[in-house]
Amino acid sequence: MILDSVKTKLAKYGQEHLLMYFDELSESEKTALLDQIDNLDMSCLEENSLSKDTGEIAPIEIMELKEITEKSDEFKKVGLSIIKEGKAAALMLAGGMGTRLGSDSAKGKFDIGVTKELFIFECQMNNLMDVVNEAGAWIHLFIMTSDKNNDETIEFFKEKNYFGYNPEFVHFFVQEKSPTTDKNGKILLEDKGVVSTSPNGNGGWLISLRKSGLDSIIEKNNIEWINVFAVDNVLQKMCDPVFIGATVMANCSMGSKVVRKTDPNERVGVMCLEDGRPSIVEYYDLSDEMRYAKNDKGEYEYYFGVILNYIFKYDALCKVDKCEMPFHVVEKAITCLDENGVSTKSDKPNGYKYETLVLDMIKSMDSCLPFEVVREREFAPIKNRYGTDSVDTARELLKQNGIKI
Repeated sequence: MILDSVKTKLAKYGQEHLLMYFDELSESEKTALLDQIDNLDMSCLEENSLSKDTGEIAPIEIMELKEITEKSDEFKKVGLSIIKEGKAAALMLAGGMGTRLGSDSAKGKFDIGVTKELFIFECQMNNLMDVVNEAGAWIHLFIMTSDKNNDETIEFFKEKNYFGYNPEFVHFFVQEKSPTTDKNGKILLEDKGVVSTSPNGNGGWLISLRKSGLDSIIEKNNIEWINVFAVDNVLQKMCDPVFIGATVMANCSMGSKVVRKTDPNERVGVMCLEDGRPSIVEYYDLSDEMRYAKNDKGEYEYYFGVILNYIFKYDALCKVDKCEMPFHVVEKAITCLDENGVSTKSDKPNGYKYETLVLDMIKSMDSCLPFEVVREREFAPIKNRYGTDSVDTARELLKQNGIKI
């Protein structure tokens, strides 16, 4: 009986209070709550699942533009061959909403056009179509949505006829969620019959993909490389044959596109080595000593920022999947039931969310090729409505690249 198994699970994690209002629920609400708890991953509550302290950081060798330019024809030949053989796929992280842009819809639906409609999703599909046209082969595209925007995202793609892309090669799946807790580690209730949850972070794409069953497409088609990228960079070049070829020829298990920072204090994570393995140091973890450190050439040692465009070798990912991805604890203001069973919206952090991060996936790789790209050609993130990394800055960069908006 599911009630018994749920009680056993809750007792294991010390979360029996989640059924405190159970007798007040209707039969359908009881069933929904039991199903939610039964399917909820509570491993984030285990102490050994949490992220550990940062290891010893050191600079990593970057493949810079000069070398890439000199070998680009050779790299492209290898990359195009892999794409034509169907061994490369793209995966878009598109679970976010356009709240900071003044929209209550999926972020990818936001229209950044001036003289015509031009949606963020449309920019990404156009970029991928450029590679399809060059290679003469369709590329499987996996799109990770959230429970908040999945249905509208699918309907939007149908409405726009997939922006000219072959729908047989577009696959949607929903990101998994983790429970939220109070500061004592007790899982919060959103309502008397609903557990409070939040998305499990950008590192959760692999487990979410697998739980959706879409990994069968990867295995059936013998896909060897997966290019993971963020939806909000409208100049993002995914499945870039030069990038793929360079990573393959370097015999690396993954590659990361990087750009030169505008200054040492730019708020982007930087590529590095951590305990001898590829890693990323977030901008807020960079000490002043690291931020301004220079090598014997007089260049900054930690000066190449990531743009969330990574290519992973799938069989290397399978090994990572067998390990526990650590959870990062993030303090947040969470709307939940108080001790009196009343929904309360806090104006200050009152609990924790648990997220897995791509950077931990990178740490699990034995090798990585940091691959420099020209930021004006490949880095136009839309984080804000105005100011830095905004709709306006992205529009200007699109125009500089000859894209009509």
